[in-house]
Amino acid sequence: MSRIGNRTIIVPEGVTVKEENNTVTVTGPKGTLSQVMLKDITMKQEDNKITLERKNENAKAMHGTMNALIHNMIEGVTKGFEKGLEIIGVGYRFNVQGKKLVISAGYSHPVEMEVPEGLTVEANGNTEITIKGIDKVLVGEFAANVRKVRPPEPYKGKGIRYKDEHVRRKEGKKAA
Repeated sequence: MSRIGNRTIIVPEGVTVKEENNTVTVTGPKGTLSQVMLKDITMKQEDNKITLERKNENAKAMHGTMNALIHNMIEGVTKGFEKGLEIIGVGYRFNVQGKKLVISAGYSHPVEMEVPEGLTVEANGNTEITIKGIDKVLVGEFAANVRKVRPPEPYKGKGIRYKDEHVRRKEGKKAA
C-alpha cells in the first residue's frame, strides 16, 4: 500500500495546477513547471486539493512517485529549492562569472561549468556557493555534477562537499 501516493496535496493560494493531454502543468509566482503523468495514474482536483488514483495494481510502484513529483513542483514554484556547496583545500576556490562557474580544485587547469537555464549560482565568498532554482531535479543534478569535479577524500577532507554533508575521516598510516 502506497502511503505517499494516497496523501492529499494541498494547492496554496496563487498556484494553479492543470492537467491537459496527460501532462500536469503547475504555475506559480516563481515560474511554470510541467511533468508527464505516469502510466495508469489519474489526477482528481477538487477546490485546492489534489488526489491521485491508480487504475490498476501495476501502477502501484509509480503512485507515490507521481505524488512526490507534483508536490515538489508545487513547492518549487512557491518557495524554490537551493543546495549549498563548500570547497575545502589550499588554493581551492569557486568563481562565478555570469552564467559560468569556474572551479579551481587542484588540477593543472581551472574547471569551467556552464550553469543550466533556470538555475542561479550565488557565491558566498571564495569557498562557498548556493545553487537556486524551481526544479528540484535540476538543482540536485547540477550540485552533484559540481561535487563530482573533486569529491571529498577521507584522509584530509579536501574536496567539494554539500553544506550539510559529514565526511567520515580515516586515520591514515601510523608511524612505526
